[in-house]
Amino acid sequence: MKLRPLQMSDKTGGTGDDTSILTKTRSKTQRPPLYKVLLLNDDYTPMEFVVHVLERFFGLSHAQAFEIMLTVHKKGLAVVGVFSFEVAETKVAQVMDFARRHQHPLQCTMEKE
Repeated sequence: MKLRPLQMSDKTGGTGDDTSILTKTRSKTQRPPLYKVLLLNDDYTPMEFVVHVLERFFGLSHAQAFEIMLTVHKKGLAVVGVFSFEVAETKVAQVMDFARRHQHPLQCTMEKE
């Protein structure tokens, strides 16, 4: 089998000065929607338990957890973090389950940012 050299056809009318530019368009990837995880105040859950929940499930330091607990206590609710839907849903479920197992009425919810 004999190979022939590959020749490109000249599409510019013989001048060889093709100045057209090929561009490739990329579709822009959208970020997933984010959800705020909120803790709600109640009159029965001990403050120490709320601090423990914040440290355990949200990885906060004791000082950060204490500040958020005070915000929940004074304002009635506080944003604990902002996450993707799946992470927010999991954190809400973990907090609610943990509170129920310890017989506390602590409420944790999520809402779209």
